[in-house]
Amino acid sequence: MTETPSSSDWALYKRLFSYVLKYKLMFFVAIFGFALYASSAPMLAHLMVVIEATYHNPTEWSRFLLVLMILGIYLFRGVGSFLGDYFLAKVGRTVVHNLRTHVFNHYLLLPNDFYDKHAKGHLISKITFDAEQVFGSVTNAVTSLIREGLTVIGLLAYMLWMNWKLTMVFFIAAPFIAFVVSKANGYFKRYSRNVQGSMGKVTQVAGESINAYQEIKIFSGQDYERNRFAKASDGNRRQTIKFLGVKAISVPVMQMIVAFAIASLIWVALDPRIIADMSFGDFMAFVTAASTLAKPMRTLASINSLIQQGIVAAKSMFDVLDEIPEPDHGSYRVNRADGELQISKLSFSYPDSDEQVLNAIDLHIKPGQSVALVGQSGSGKSTIVSLLTRFYDANQGQIKLDGRDLNEFDLANLREQISLVSQSVTLFNDTVYNNIAYGDLANKTEDEVYAAAKAAHALEFIEEMPEGMQTLIGDDGVMLSGGQRQRLAIARAILKDAPILILDEATSALDTQSERYIQEALETLMQDRTSIVVAHRLSTIEKVDSIVVINQGRIVEQGSHEELLARGGAYKNLYEMQFT
Repeated sequence: MTETPSSSDWALYKRLFSYVLKYKLMFFVAIFGFALYASSAPMLAHLMVVIEATYHNPTEWSRFLLVLMILGIYLFRGVGSFLGDYFLAKVGRTVVHNLRTHVFNHYLLLPNDFYDKHAKGHLISKITFDAEQVFGSVTNAVTSLIREGLTVIGLLAYMLWMNWKLTMVFFIAAPFIAFVVSKANGYFKRYSRNVQGSMGKVTQVAGESINAYQEIKIFSGQDYERNRFAKASDGNRRQTIKFLGVKAISVPVMQMIVAFAIASLIWVALDPRIIADMSFGDFMAFVTAASTLAKPMRTLASINSLIQQGIVAAKSMFDVLDEIPEPDHGSYRVNRADGELQISKLSFSYPDSDEQVLNAIDLHIKPGQSVALVGQSGSGKSTIVSLLTRFYDANQGQIKLDGRDLNEFDLANLREQISLVSQSVTLFNDTVYNNIAYGDLANKTEDEVYAAAKAAHALEFIEEMPEGMQTLIGDDGVMLSGGQRQRLAIARAILKDAPILILDEATSALDTQSERYIQEALETLMQDRTSIVVAHRLSTIEKVDSIVVINQGRIVEQGSHEELLARGGAYKNLYEMQFT
């Protein structure tokens, strides 16, 4: 069953067009240009009358006027075409830029669970492929609609002026054209949506394969990835062919309907009783105007596909813009927190999951205290970190910082109080310096950046690089070793100098020698600040003030390294398993 245009489709297109209307002046200049272009069509048709008159009276002046008229009409047409095409393209590219940046900026505000639900490739596809579909809808569709629409109106008005009775024959085709448009519309919308989804799959597979090129090589996954990409690309090919097939058949069908109307019109016009009232020049002008209608009407028939592509693409992008940003209702701000953390009856399960990850966690961390969270994988350690940073909000219970609920804090201000070094370090395709002095840290002095790199034992390998601090490190720091990447992340955390430090497996990628250096740096960094260390390697946490053992989302033990070993419980079991 085919779909018919709904009010929501037009609401989407209206919303999309609101971006266009921000540039009213350029848009109206474009419309003016298209009006000039369209007005040349009936002028060219009327040339038949002038040519006949000149043919019967070929004076030098009449011939000069005819040549002048031809040149003037085409100059008119050229100026109009330039104004319309250039200014509408300028509006279109600006609209796409604004829409693309709005979507990207909104990505930066969305909560973690949004990214949990959407593949990265599909999200990238929205600001690449979908944005270009919107451009086609804004420019090509609007160009055709205005320029060819005005041309059709101008020609029909001219034909009505010449002979209204003959012109009425042309309107016989109107209901047939409307029928074809309504039928094709549903297919265009359906296949546009399918093309868009399949393109997202292509982007996803390509992105995953490029990111995992080392794993693909070491596990001989080339054939698997070739097949996976070929399948995704073939899916896009098949959906695109279906879309183009509907477009390919709808245009000639409508062209035949228009041709039938023109043929009927000429057959009636050649009736001796009709043609007796018209001169040869008038007849030729009328037939020329009717014949000229075929091209703009064929073009108008094809814009339906562009409009549907634009509507589907716009909906995809507006769906992102309509996503609710991560909640930030707090207003409390503090210059520098003391760092006291109080966790009470904290329970949590991830969105769309019934599994309880944390169960009634109670934990008090004093200002300046260092606490390690240990336990088997999946016990809930990293989840606590995600709740402390408010990447997720707790389902039950409460987390307080210096006696205030985390939800009372302005979100940006809360995160200013926290430095985070995670196991999966993220670096940017930029210089070493800009990766350390990232974001708000760009305001730090060069001496502070070098001091942070030195404290993280990163300066020793940075100085050996070709351009030192200004060396580009490649996509996600691909030119660095795992230990070097980790040390840059630690340098970034040192430079931030926040009152709360979270180390989530921060030394996991380091060799033994590097770990010893980093441990010394971290011990210095952890002084006079609240530190939370998530660790599997228990040798790295022996000197912390308190160790919290978590099992299946519950705290089962808490105490110092010596106390927990003496107790002979869960911590001692973990310790012995690791060192035997």
